[in-house]
Amino acid sequence: MKTRTVLMAMGLLGVFFISLIGASQQAPAPAAGGAGRGGQQPAAIPAILQNYKTVTAERLRKPEDGDWLSVRRTYDGWGYSPLEEIKRGNIDQLQLKWVALTGQNNGHEAPPMVNNGVMFVSTPVNQPQGANGNQVMALDAKTGIVLWRYTRPLATPGARVLHPTSRGLGLFGDRVFLAAGDAYLVALDAKTGREVWSKQVADSANGYYFSLAPLVADGKVMVGASGGETGIRGFVAAFDPADGKELWRSYMVPAPGEPGSETWPAGDLWKTGGGSIWVTGNYDPETNLAYWGTGNGGPWMGDQRPGDNLYTASTVAIDVATGKIKGHFQYNPNESWDWDEVSPPILVDYRRNGRAIKGLIDVARNGYLYFLERDGDKINFVDGTPYVKQNVFRSLDPKTGRPDVDPEHKPGTGKPANYCPGLSGGKNWPPIAYSPETRMIYIPANENICSTLSGQQNPVPARGANAGTMTTAVVPSTTHFGEVQAWNVDTGKRVWTHEFPTSANWGPMLATAGDLVFSGGTNDRMFRAYDARNGKVLWEFPTNSGILSQPTSFSIDGKQYIAVMSGFGIDARGMQATVTRGLAAGTVPAVPDGGSIWVFGIKEK
Repeated sequence: MKTRTVLMAMGLLGVFFISLIGASQQAPAPAAGGAGRGGQQPAAIPAILQNYKTVTAERLRKPEDGDWLSVRRTYDGWGYSPLEEIKRGNIDQLQLKWVALTGQNNGHEAPPMVNNGVMFVSTPVNQPQGANGNQVMALDAKTGIVLWRYTRPLATPGARVLHPTSRGLGLFGDRVFLAAGDAYLVALDAKTGREVWSKQVADSANGYYFSLAPLVADGKVMVGASGGETGIRGFVAAFDPADGKELWRSYMVPAPGEPGSETWPAGDLWKTGGGSIWVTGNYDPETNLAYWGTGNGGPWMGDQRPGDNLYTASTVAIDVATGKIKGHFQYNPNESWDWDEVSPPILVDYRRNGRAIKGLIDVARNGYLYFLERDGDKINFVDGTPYVKQNVFRSLDPKTGRPDVDPEHKPGTGKPANYCPGLSGGKNWPPIAYSPETRMIYIPANENICSTLSGQQNPVPARGANAGTMTTAVVPSTTHFGEVQAWNVDTGKRVWTHEFPTSANWGPMLATAGDLVFSGGTNDRMFRAYDARNGKVLWEFPTNSGILSQPTSFSIDGKQYIAVMSGFGIDARGMQATVTRGLAAGTVPAVPDGGSIWVFGIKEK
């Protein structure tokens, strides 16, 4: 039976009262870290932090069931919790345990990460930019009491953080690693929140910025640069966690003479060729390869940069020891639709035609679901199929996966073209989840939203990679927009779909051993639990804003909790406007701002 919990007037006041109690119990302290950095820290370190459990390489590789130590919990990117106290049989007993305000607006996209009872969250860069930069909070995961708070104004004058969000943190040793919006990598003391070191990785005045969580693997901290909208040259770089020393840097657009450079025209376009990194990569400890998704090329229109343009719109396999690109798979050669392939594939072994395959599975922005094979250094194509309406690719080559593009639906310079899915894709950055219990992946998809795009010649490529005109609209007389889809990885077939008639879906997925799938992402502010087997909504709860955060699960004293942040904004707000325009006035509710952390658990008997 579906249970809907409604916050009435007194209940809502109670929620904010709880958060105020948490705020009142944090011990004030002077700012630290210099230049306005550091923020509020306790005068005496609380016991929970005095006993902080060091995050080792082995714990990152095999985390305890009750902890959530990296953005998707495990290196394979599953977004899966093996905890099973909360399950289909008692989901109607799930209730709010605590909520805390972050004090920040805009899109909260990070996961609440938990190490032995200590929760860490990162929040977006507030607007106007420069007035309030990134923030990291440490909280008691059982009570919501704030243990310390680190705030960091943007350090670079003229910094251009076009997607002012944070998609999480990295944990290693006794440190917390933040990829700050203005392209700095920052190491914090996990016990105090004090800044240990700060490293400028790129110049955000020239369009480089960070939106991802650091990936910690093989004793390194890795980050990648966003900013393809402004004509950057994307890269992944690795740093020593002890002192921030750069160990290697791998560019996603090759220089002349490097492998892949033959796919670019002669000249200097490679210097501003795009290939942004937006989302944290996944990692295979057995081969020491990290898999990263790359963005579109610059200039925006492919006819201004003839060729396939490696390694844009691709998955790349990077040797974490050296930074060398060892393999790749390109989804959209000569990318011209703004279909960044920013999401890294998850690492799942599956079966196909009686054969066991060491797999990579990617739900691409271009509207296709790809089943790939990680074969040593190579990435092989196995099969692919559309998961939403797609009118650009007439087919995929059965051996290579290369698309046969319908030129009528490929935009160019001065050449408008309509295409589906639209530029936000059938799925944008929000990650899928995989459950080994059901052998299914769970996809936050968007259907029936298409774009018309026409390119322009860039007057100054380095300052305007995306020159053109674009409109995005809903398909007339459509019945729905957002979806949650479930696909069996062994059959490659869809099992179930849940549809949202008046909302897009920007909700990252969490799967659990309790046969549940949790997600938000809709404009009604709901956080939902689905039956992982059939997609039935079993429970939902309204939060203060829209949920773009990656849900997580953890346990304390043998009790399981579900955590998520609420806070609408960034690209989801743009798609919200598109859906609103396509429906009758008053059909779609406005989504309020406001960042907060919500933690749920089973009702005490």
